[in-house]
Amino acid sequence: MWYNLQEHDEKERKPCKMKPQKNKHNPQIDLFKIELNRIIDPNHPLVKLTKQMDWSAFDHQFEKEFSDEGRPAIATRLMVSLHYIKYTHDLSDEETVAMWVENPYWQYFSGRQHFEHKLPIDPSSMTRWRKRVGVKGAEELLSQTIKIAKEQKYLKRTQCQKVNVDTTVQTKAIRFPTDARLYDRMRETLVKTAKDEDIDLRQSYLRVGKKALRRQQNYGHARQMKRSKKETRKLKTYLGRVVRDVERKANNPSQELKEQLNLAKQLLEQKRDSKNKIYSIHEPHVECIAKGKVHQRYEFGCKVGFVTSAKGNWILGTQTFTGNPYDGHTLKNSLDQTEKLTRIKINQATCDLGYRGHGIENTKIHIVPRNKSKASRAIRQWWKRRNAIEPIIGHSKSDHRLNRNQLAGELGDQLNAVFSACGFNIKKLLRAFWLWIRNAFISIHEINFQRTIILKT
Repeated sequence: MWYNLQEHDEKERKPCKMKPQKNKHNPQIDLFKIELNRIIDPNHPLVKLTKQMDWSAFDHQFEKEFSDEGRPAIATRLMVSLHYIKYTHDLSDEETVAMWVENPYWQYFSGRQHFEHKLPIDPSSMTRWRKRVGVKGAEELLSQTIKIAKEQKYLKRTQCQKVNVDTTVQTKAIRFPTDARLYDRMRETLVKTAKDEDIDLRQSYLRVGKKALRRQQNYGHARQMKRSKKETRKLKTYLGRVVRDVERKANNPSQELKEQLNLAKQLLEQKRDSKNKIYSIHEPHVECIAKGKVHQRYEFGCKVGFVTSAKGNWILGTQTFTGNPYDGHTLKNSLDQTEKLTRIKINQATCDLGYRGHGIENTKIHIVPRNKSKASRAIRQWWKRRNAIEPIIGHSKSDHRLNRNQLAGELGDQLNAVFSACGFNIKKLLRAFWLWIRNAFISIHEINFQRTIILKT
C-alpha cells in the first residue's frame, strides 16, 4: 500500500539554509540597464497573471523551510515562477533557465526590474528547491492557480462542488526492462560501488558481459530464442559471481553497498510470477501496471489520480499512489486533497466502472454504467461530462511532462504530478486572459466603427 509522502518529507527535511531574499523595487533609474516596463506590453496575458498572483503567500508558506543563519537562499518568487514556466511550456530545468534569459516577459513574471543577460541560477538549484519544499509546497502552487481562477470568475464555486475523477499511469523515464538488461546493469552498478570502496574483485566481467548482452539482443531480434536464453543465463551467472565475490571481500560494507546487494539478491531470485518485481535498478520502486490498452499492454511507473471540475475543465487535485491500488480505494484520498486545495465541500463525483466499491457515503458518487438509457436526462448529462477528463489527462501527458517522468524517486513522482497540474491550469489562465484582451479589443473597434458611421451620416 501507499504511504503519505508529505509526512515522510517533513520528517526528513530540516531547515539548514538562510531564508530567501525578497525582490526589492529600486526607484532609481539605471543608465546602463533596460527597465522591463519599457519593453513589455502591459496587456500581455503573462503580465496580467503576474499582477493577479499572490507572491507574498509563497514567502509566508516557504519561509519555515529555511533557517535564520547561513547564506541567503534564492528568492522564492524566482523559483516558483521558474517551475510554473517549466511545466507550462514542457521544458527541462536547463532549457527553462536558458530561455529565461531571452524572454523579458518571463523575467517580469519572476519579479525582475531590469532585463538581465545572465542565467538567474544554476539549473541544479531547481532540483534542490523541489526537494526542500516537498509535496506540501507543490500543492501550494496548485492551490494558487485555483484561487486565481476563482477570483477572476473563470472557476465558479458550484463547479468545484461537482467533479470528475479518474486515474492514469505516470510512466517513469526508464528503458524497457528485460532480464538480460537488468542483470547487466545490476552487475555494472555493483562493480562500480565496489571499486569506489576499494574492494579488489576477482573479475568485473565488463568485456564478456557487454558481449553477452549484445548477443542476447541480436538472437532475440532474429527469433533464435534458445540462443537468446542461453546468453541471459550467462549474464545471470556473471551477476551471481560478482555478488558472492563482494560478500566475501567486503568486511565493513557501506549502507549503499548493502542496499545494492539486497537488490541484486532479489533480482536473482525473482521469477515470472513473483510479486513486487524489480523493473529498474536506479528506480526500484517502479511498478508494472496493465490498463488494458491495445497499443501499450504494460506501463512502468505509478498510478496517478486526477480530480477535475465537471464544467470548466480545471484540474482541482492530483496525487500518486504506490502499490498499484484498486481505483475505488484511491477515491477518498483524491477527494480529501481536492477539498483541502479548493476549501469547498464536494457534493458530487462522477467516475467510471473502475471505482465500484469505493465505500464513500458522505458524497454522492455517480458510477457511469454501460447502459445509460434507464437514467434521467439530467444524470446522463453529468455522465457525458465525465468524458472530458480524458483529454485533460492526455494534454497533461503530452504538453506538461506527466509522461516519462524525469524526477527521481517516489517523491519525484508526486512532485511531477502536482507540477504538471499547475502547468495545465496556468496555460488555461493565460488563454483566458488572452481571450479577454481580444474581446476587449474587438469591442473597442466596434464602438469606433459605429462612431465613424454616425459622424459620416
